Amino acid sequence: MAKVKAVVPETVKKNGFAILNADDDLVYEMRKNLHCNIALFSMNENNPRIQKHSKQGGFSAVYENGYVTIMKGAWKIRVEKVANIPITYGGKATHNIMNTLPAILATYLYRNITVEDIRQSLQTFTPSPNQTPGRLNLFEFKHFKFLVDYAHNPAGMQLLCDFVEKMDGTPKVGVISGTGDRRDEDIREIGRISSRYFDEIIIRQDKNLRGRSAEEIVKLLVEGINENKDKKIPVTIIYNEKEAIMHAYNTVKPGSLITIMCDVVAEALDLIKDLKEKEDKE
Repeated sequence: MAKVKAVVPETVKKNGFAILNADDDLVYEMRKNLHCNIALFSMNENNPRIQKHSKQGGFSAVYENGYVTIMKGAWKIRVEKVANIPITYGGKATHNIMNTLPAILATYLYRNITVEDIRQSLQTFTPSPNQTPGRLNLFEFKHFKFLVDYAHNPAGMQLLCDFVEKMDGTPKVGVISGTGDRRDEDIREIGRISSRYFDEIIIRQDKNLRGRSAEEIVKLLVEGINENKDKKIPVTIIYNEKEAIMHAYNTVKPGSLITIMCDVVAEALDLIKDLKEKEDKE
């Protein structure tokens, strides 16, 4: 997969910049086959790769002392405090701090965009159905919360659950699914991750099963869930996404945080917005 994704930086023109993740070994290795300028980003300003790159006068972006910061050589520009960047949820969404770093670096290297413009963009880009549909969309009802995200692989699920763990809300309910064209082990891993972070689980299915039967995907998810011997987790199986969401809504306990791995993003968001509007009118 890293070789496939390396095609993107390999197409950068000689005078352009390829921005690589210095925290990822496979991505960092991509630099060896590039014929362009290289910039790096890291969640750790003391990453030896960042320090070496800085000593050589290279550009980088790092997370340090609560800020997203651009570095070149010995100087720093602190672009914005993470607490002021909505998409990070006050720093709880670590993966969105990470996503911010290459974005500010790419924008800065474009040359004619000022740091002030970058800062304003960070402050006004919010995780909402309008600006980031299906990406950490939080709906606050009177007595519980819905969180909607399009996590669809183990890495995405782990990042989502790292965020969920930091959020208020008990019990934590997960509406999960597996993707048919993933390996058996990947589908089981989604079940394993879910079992560590959720108190209750509802398994639903995607409209496009991608080469597997719904029963096979459910079986693999349940196998992953059942590997957790530390706690007994109630599991409900409802194949239809809308019906699964409505079940979560109709059986919700006060104080809950319901997290939905959505499939058809627009339909899921429309359903939840309708439920929210109905509650607001009551």
